[in-house]
Amino acid sequence: MSQPSQAPAPTPAAPALERRIGLWSAVAVVIGSTIGSGIFRSPAGIADKLPGPLPMLSVWVIGGVFAICGALTLAELSSAIPRTGGVYVLCREAWGRGTGFLFGWGQLVMIRAASLGAISITFAEYFFRVMGRDPQAADQVMLVRWTAVAAILVTAMFNVIGVRASAAVVNFTVLAKYGGLLFIVAIALAVGLPQTGGHFTPMMSSTPIAVSAFGLALVSTLWAFDGWADLAYNAGEVKDPQRTLPRALIGGTLLVLAIYLLANIAYLAVMPIEEIRTSKLVAADVAQRVIGTPGVAFVSITVMLSTFGTLNAVLLTSPRVFFAMAQDKLFFPVFGQVHPTRGTPWIAIALVAALGCAFVLVGTFESLADAFVTAFLPFYALAVAAIFKLRGRPGYNPSFRAPLYPLVPALFVLSVLYLLGNAIIQPETRMSTLGVLGVVVAGIPVYYLTLRRRVTP
Repeated sequence: MSQPSQAPAPTPAAPALERRIGLWSAVAVVIGSTIGSGIFRSPAGIADKLPGPLPMLSVWVIGGVFAICGALTLAELSSAIPRTGGVYVLCREAWGRGTGFLFGWGQLVMIRAASLGAISITFAEYFFRVMGRDPQAADQVMLVRWTAVAAILVTAMFNVIGVRASAAVVNFTVLAKYGGLLFIVAIALAVGLPQTGGHFTPMMSSTPIAVSAFGLALVSTLWAFDGWADLAYNAGEVKDPQRTLPRALIGGTLLVLAIYLLANIAYLAVMPIEEIRTSKLVAADVAQRVIGTPGVAFVSITVMLSTFGTLNAVLLTSPRVFFAMAQDKLFFPVFGQVHPTRGTPWIAIALVAALGCAFVLVGTFESLADAFVTAFLPFYALAVAAIFKLRGRPGYNPSFRAPLYPLVPALFVLSVLYLLGNAIIQPETRMSTLGVLGVVVAGIPVYYLTLRRRVTP
């Protein structure tokens, strides 16, 4: 799978996507792709694995540093190779067409469909809560899933209509979700903290931190931080990419880290960690304690807007992988088509939406989120590690260079190896991790038995 890439960039005659995404919209894509359901659902599971407030906050900081290391590296790589496809393009350029295909295979059979499924289910659950119905009730479960399907189809429609329409939805929902989280932080610190005095001590319990448990908690934070790399999928549609891509990738990731840390501090200001561990809707519980029932409604609406915006951002970014693969003759040519009037890869968008709908109808949030994190980590590591191979290659001329090279990309890659190794070692996650990786690796014979034989480099 390591043969050098021989795929040229798309020729002028190939269908092309126009550069319509400016700096603010690019930053909004990073934030919109990242802030979804994770910051609202993950704190309980993370707190449950750790013995006190300090480890809980530390794992969020480490997860943020992990994301920033990746964003710094990707900022350099994408400024040097600003082509549609993002991680796919980097895997192909550095590690060969076979590795690029394997990433696309993972996207097709697992990664993006699982992501869409998990996010849309969260949207539907909160939609039902706002309507005053219990999404966990037996007679509501399938209605929740069909509502999730409808959300995917609506956001797919926005993306088929055009990049400007999709970017407008992303911009609006980013302002709503970021503003909503800031409001929760403000009321928790201004109203809740004086009432409770905070729950920051003792910073740690007498129970020692298990390295394995810390690793599993870190995986949960990665679900919340995922999205920092998604803008690179649209690199071929970003205006002035050499300047815009680094600024948006780094600035957007830093803004996400800031609001995540503030949110967790706000949660601890109102609720002790023992209660956070059992709170599946910690933001809503915090708002209810501080301002009562209206707080729950506010948080529910915020989560709805947040997850809807993330759905839209995922369908803005991830279909570009299949579009780029089709233009490289690594996927069916039909998915490389551009809508004649809308200028969007509409068939690729329809494919991703259909896969997400299928996953919604067969999986739970937890299974979908876990599968997504396990499947994307190896490819993120390969994309970041591409810097070691591409630096010094003739024609490699980035407008931004990752600081502290090679420490920053090496830290990211080593962290991925640790997380995957820890998930395989742990009995409770071993089989699911190996199963997901097995599905991805199954793409190797697909490539060698079919595509490699009939595709001319």
